Amino acid sequence: MNMEKIEQAFALVLRNVQLLESQLSTHFYEGLIEQNASYTGKSSLSDLRLIQDDLRALGLTKKEWQKVYQFALVKGAKAMHLQANHQLTPDAIGYIVNFMVETLYSDKVLSILELGSGTGNLAETLLTGIADKTIAYTGFEVDDLMIDLSASIADVMQTDAKFLQIDAIRPQVIDPVDLLVSDLPIGYYPDDEVAKRSAVASEDDHTYAHHLLMAQGFKYLKADGYAIFIAPVDLLSSGQSDLLKKWLQDYARISAVITLPEGIFTEHHQKAIFVLQKSTQSKAPFVFPLTSLTDPEIVKGFMMQFKANMV
Repeated sequence: MNMEKIEQAFALVLRNVQLLESQLSTHFYEGLIEQNASYTGKSSLSDLRLIQDDLRALGLTKKEWQKVYQFALVKGAKAMHLQANHQLTPDAIGYIVNFMVETLYSDKVLSILELGSGTGNLAETLLTGIADKTIAYTGFEVDDLMIDLSASIADVMQTDAKFLQIDAIRPQVIDPVDLLVSDLPIGYYPDDEVAKRSAVASEDDHTYAHHLLMAQGFKYLKADGYAIFIAPVDLLSSGQSDLLKKWLQDYARISAVITLPEGIFTEHHQKAIFVLQKSTQSKAPFVFPLTSLTDPEIVKGFMMQFKANMV
């Protein structure tokens, strides 16, 4: 990757977005969506003095575009003071997820469903980072701004990502997928009528949305398939965890728990990666405290142990 090219492209994208923000009296992400539509020739707006030729002349690769958009999404999240559930999944975690996928799946064709695809950053990390597989990717996202944003980015990058505006907790009719991924949005689900159909439903309170997503997501997963969930480190000890653990006993086994370094998520809640398998076999999970995502020795040590324990 050419960092100089990436920085030049980011500066051009930023200039265009800021011009659109002032011309359209809108916010950063709407400006980014319009910038993307202009780049791909799909904009309904005319007479916008945007620098698209200079951007095209850079000839960015998909990986370089992905980096440009990561910078843009971080900038946008700060500018818009986004709530934690709309923050993008950091690239460093995306690379760990890529490694897990490549370790767990040897097939060359893979169907992936992401629950709560948000800005699409994790999707693009998967699609640009896993080079040796043909990936059929679908993202479910309820927020219309996030859908428009992620779809417009996929248009520019020309990645084969399908984003659908769907509340993933409500039952959907889809073909089962090989792999489920989600950087789980944390909080309570407001619709008790929908929630009470789930095995993890709470009788005393609103049910945790992240518990409902896990249980519903498993219905879309093939037998023996894996789910990679990024969730609070106290997932199995927080409120309503007894309901979740009962569901786990019946439907899933915990294959691995990788705790992540503190402070890498903007809300400062420590998180972990939970790898679940749609299987009722019992085997002790692989547990690893990943204390750094930037120290090559620590990351390499984790990768060696994950392969040794999971394959």
